Amino acid sequence: MDGAIDLRLVLTLGGILFSVAGAAAVARLQIKQLADECGELQHLFRKLDARYDKLHTLTETQEQRIDVLAKMNSPDKLEFRNREISRLLADTANALDRVKHLEVMHNTKHPPVSNERRAE
Repeated sequence: MDGAIDLRLVLTLGGILFSVAGAAAVARLQIKQLADECGELQHLFRKLDARYDKLHTLTETQEQRIDVLAKMNSPDKLEFRNREISRLLADTANALDRVKHLEVMHNTKHPPVSNERRAE
Protein backbone atom coordinates (compact mmCIF):
# COMPACT_ATOMS: atom_id res chain seq x y z
CA MET A 1 0.00 0.00 0.00
CA ASP A 2 2.74 2.36 -0.72
CA GLY A 3 1.35 5.40 -2.45
CA ALA A 4 -1.73 3.56 -3.54
CA ILE A 5 -5.14 5.00 -3.01
CA ASP A 6 -7.54 2.42 -1.85
CA LEU A 7 -11.28 2.56 -1.29
CA ARG A 8 -10.94 2.95 2.44
CA LEU A 9 -8.83 6.14 2.10
CA VAL A 10 -11.24 7.60 -0.45
CA LEU A 11 -14.22 6.92 1.82
CA THR A 12 -12.40 8.42 4.80
CA LEU A 13 -11.45 11.54 2.84
CA GLY A 14 -15.00 11.79 1.45
CA GLY A 15 -16.45 11.53 4.96
CA ILE A 16 -14.11 14.20 6.24
CA LEU A 17 -14.98 16.42 3.25
CA PHE A 18 -18.72 15.98 3.83
CA SER A 19 -18.39 16.62 7.57
CA VAL A 20 -16.36 19.81 6.92
CA ALA A 21 -18.90 20.95 4.31
CA GLY A 22 -21.77 20.22 6.73
CA ALA A 23 -20.02 22.08 9.52
CA ALA A 24 -19.42 25.03 7.17
CA ALA A 25 -23.12 25.09 6.21
CA VAL A 26 -24.19 24.98 9.86
CA ALA A 27 -21.67 27.69 10.72
CA ARG A 28 -22.92 29.84 7.80
CA LEU A 29 -26.52 29.44 9.00
CA GLN A 30 -25.60 30.30 12.58
CA ILE A 31 -23.58 33.32 11.42
CA LYS A 32 -26.60 34.52 9.41
CA GLN A 33 -28.87 34.09 12.45
CA LEU A 34 -26.41 35.94 14.66
CA ALA A 35 -26.16 38.77 12.12
CA ASP A 36 -29.98 39.04 12.04
CA GLU A 37 -30.16 39.09 15.84
CA CYS A 38 -27.41 41.72 15.92
CA GLY A 39 -29.42 43.89 13.50
CA GLU A 40 -32.53 43.54 15.68
CA LEU A 41 -30.51 44.46 18.77
CA GLN A 42 -29.11 47.52 16.99
CA HIS A 43 -32.64 48.57 16.04
CA LEU A 44 -33.80 48.18 19.66
CA PHE A 45 -30.74 50.05 20.88
CA ARG A 46 -31.52 52.95 18.54
CA LYS A 47 -35.12 53.05 19.79
CA LEU A 48 -33.93 53.04 23.40
CA ASP A 49 -31.40 55.75 22.63
CA ALA A 50 -34.08 57.93 21.04
CA ARG A 51 -36.37 57.34 24.01
CA TYR A 52 -33.56 58.23 26.41
CA ASP A 53 -32.85 61.45 24.51
CA LYS A 54 -36.52 62.39 24.57
CA LEU A 55 -36.81 61.74 28.31
CA HIS A 56 -33.56 63.56 29.00
CA THR A 57 -34.76 66.62 27.08
CA LEU A 58 -38.08 66.51 28.91
CA THR A 59 -36.32 66.27 32.26
CA GLU A 60 -34.07 69.23 31.47
CA THR A 61 -37.08 71.28 30.39
CA GLN A 62 -38.88 70.48 33.64
CA GLU A 63 -35.77 71.41 35.65
CA GLN A 64 -35.59 74.77 33.87
CA ARG A 65 -39.26 75.44 34.57
CA ILE A 66 -38.81 74.55 38.23
CA ASP A 67 -35.79 76.87 38.42
CA VAL A 68 -37.82 79.71 36.93
CA LEU A 69 -40.64 79.13 39.41
CA ALA A 70 -38.17 78.93 42.29
CA LYS A 71 -36.61 82.24 41.25
CA MET A 72 -40.04 83.83 40.91
CA ASN A 73 -40.96 82.75 44.42
CA SER A 74 -37.67 83.56 46.07
CA PRO A 75 -37.97 85.44 49.39
CA ASP A 76 -36.34 88.57 47.98
CA LYS A 77 -38.76 88.74 45.05
CA LEU A 78 -41.77 88.02 47.24
CA GLU A 79 -40.74 90.74 49.69
CA PHE A 80 -40.31 93.23 46.83
CA ARG A 81 -43.70 92.31 45.34
CA ASN A 82 -45.45 92.56 48.70
CA ARG A 83 -43.98 96.01 49.29
CA GLU A 84 -44.95 97.06 45.79
CA ILE A 85 -48.52 95.81 46.28
CA SER A 86 -48.74 97.62 49.63
CA ARG A 87 -47.55 100.84 48.03
CA LEU A 88 -50.07 100.46 45.19
CA LEU A 89 -52.88 99.83 47.67
CA ALA A 90 -51.89 102.91 49.68
CA ASP A 91 -51.69 105.04 46.53
CA THR A 92 -55.11 103.76 45.45
CA ALA A 93 -56.61 104.59 48.85
CA ASN A 94 -55.14 108.10 48.67
CA ALA A 95 -56.45 108.57 45.13
CA LEU A 96 -59.94 107.47 46.23
CA ASP A 97 -59.87 109.94 49.11
CA ARG A 98 -58.87 112.74 46.72
CA VAL A 99 -61.61 111.78 44.26
CA LYS A 100 -64.20 111.78 47.07
CA HIS A 101 -63.03 115.24 48.16
CA LEU A 102 -63.25 116.49 44.58
CA GLU A 103 -66.74 114.99 44.21
CA VAL A 104 -67.84 116.77 47.38
CA MET A 105 -66.43 120.03 46.07
CA HIS A 106 -68.10 119.55 42.72
CA ASN A 107 -71.49 118.40 43.98
CA THR A 108 -72.05 121.20 46.53
CA LYS A 109 -73.93 124.43 45.81
CA HIS A 110 -72.23 126.87 43.52
CA PRO A 111 -72.35 130.58 44.17
CA PRO A 112 -74.67 132.39 41.76
CA VAL A 113 -73.08 133.30 38.48
CA SER A 114 -74.32 136.18 36.41
CA ASN A 115 -75.48 135.46 32.92
CA GLU A 116 -73.43 138.27 31.46
CA ARG A 117 -69.79 137.87 30.95
CA ARG A 118 -67.49 140.72 31.42
CA ALA A 119 -64.59 141.46 29.18
CA GLU A 120 -61.36 141.56 30.99
